[in-house]
Amino acid sequence: MNYKFTLLLMFLGYSTGYAQVTYASDIADIIYQNCSSCHRPGEVGPMALTSYEEVVPWGEMIKFVTSNKIMPPWQADSEYSSFLGENYLTEEEISLIAEWVDAGMPRGNENEEPLFPDFPDGSVLGTPDLVLEMAEEWLHEGDYEDDYRYFVLPTDLPEDKIIKAIEFRPGNPKIVHHALLFEDTEGLAAANDAATPEYGFDGFGSFTGGGIAETLNQKQFPGYVPGQKPIRFPDGTGQVLKAGADIVMQVHYAPWPVNETDRSSINIFFMDETEETLEREVESHIMVPLPSVIGQGFFIPANTVRTFHGEYEVEEDISLVTIAPHMHLLGVSWEVWLEKPDGEIVNLIKIPEWDFNWQGAYYFDRYIVAPAGSVVHAVASYDNTVDNPSNPSNPPQFVSWGELTTDEMYYLPIGYVAYREGDENTTFVETTVSIEETVPKTNKIYAISPNPVNELACVKFFVEQGQTINFTIYDANGRRVRTLRQSEFFNTGEHFINFSTLNLSSGLYFLQMEGMGFRASQKFVKH
Repeated sequence: MNYKFTLLLMFLGYSTGYAQVTYASDIADIIYQNCSSCHRPGEVGPMALTSYEEVVPWGEMIKFVTSNKIMPPWQADSEYSSFLGENYLTEEEISLIAEWVDAGMPRGNENEEPLFPDFPDGSVLGTPDLVLEMAEEWLHEGDYEDDYRYFVLPTDLPEDKIIKAIEFRPGNPKIVHHALLFEDTEGLAAANDAATPEYGFDGFGSFTGGGIAETLNQKQFPGYVPGQKPIRFPDGTGQVLKAGADIVMQVHYAPWPVNETDRSSINIFFMDETEETLEREVESHIMVPLPSVIGQGFFIPANTVRTFHGEYEVEEDISLVTIAPHMHLLGVSWEVWLEKPDGEIVNLIKIPEWDFNWQGAYYFDRYIVAPAGSVVHAVASYDNTVDNPSNPSNPPQFVSWGELTTDEMYYLPIGYVAYREGDENTTFVETTVSIEETVPKTNKIYAISPNPVNELACVKFFVEQGQTINFTIYDANGRRVRTLRQSEFFNTGEHFINFSTLNLSSGLYFLQMEGMGFRASQKFVKH
């Protein structure tokens, strides 16, 4: 009797507690949401991961890079602070991949496989208002050397415009490591370009030819690193692009073994000033290693490990929006925090294991209020010894500030807006707990929060298959009053968008979400 009872328990445990991990039911979603945006034809990833047949040959490598958290390339410590557009795997997802690979990578039921995202061929933000392209191709020589090159892109704008988002499109993703974008209203970069016989010009410190301090005077727009979807500035905010200004594009071409050419471009999305009002301009402060910032000279002798603690005292009440740490191959870590006048500490960003191959701008998921007198502390560590496997010099050499990969940098742009009452309570993701405990399997728009709305609203939605989506606001009579998103790509999973209602009259409205073969909506009331 006991023997039969034991067999029964074993059978029940097997039938109810064991579920084989398969590509169809478990792994495909993870790959498509976190990997395929880069690992598909025409993008920066070295191999395509768009189907079971393409994923399986790389299974062991995928297990290795995910288990060691090398991929996806999200550097920020998620337990230290949180941002919009985070792209990292949970411990459960990492374990599922390992279990699947160890089990022989079974496919499962093909009919249960999710649809591959319908990625757009061009912009992921929709149709740009202005496209600027390099006037010529640039030849990046295959000499295993870095190439930092400035290119001047005239805008020829007859009037000031407000940038909501800017999207760099690498012409040759194989060699473009990253790009920085600046505004030039005086034609200084164009003059430097005209003084050189070839297209563009080399630069050090700033596009004006000045040194490290000169970079503080350069107005910077969001730049580019592979794998990051550009993010729009919060409703009511943006960056002013002056009439007639040039955009100066600094492109870092990575060391490469053979000659390659590039002709990159940028897509610019302006604020529709008939539907949205610029309430606050996004400005930036760049922390660079001047003695007044780090309290000492910025140099790293051979065979030393050095840490620099920079400080930036806030002179007026502001609310932080973005942060973008940057260093080179000797870089080990960043930790940045805000100390308010009352002693409160707010974590901003921590990158415990710096990787030069992956760097970018991080957008906070809420306004970080910094009253006047607050101090931003930014601690960066560097390892110039043989113990650093990324050290470009063997034996180690004396290193100081510079733009070459063999030089080093301490460069920290911080984007902010002027403080406004209520920023303490403004978030760009929903913080209330949904009464729905399960993730939907179909396209869905959740209830708008808060509702009724006084000013800023947040809406969460789920996309079954990655695709381009439209979001439109209609009044109670069915008239379109505002387009929030037009043909913007959102991958499979949950997302948030925010919108201001300051330009709306009191009354009832409907927010409509429209994609491939579906429409869904939620109503809200504007006080």
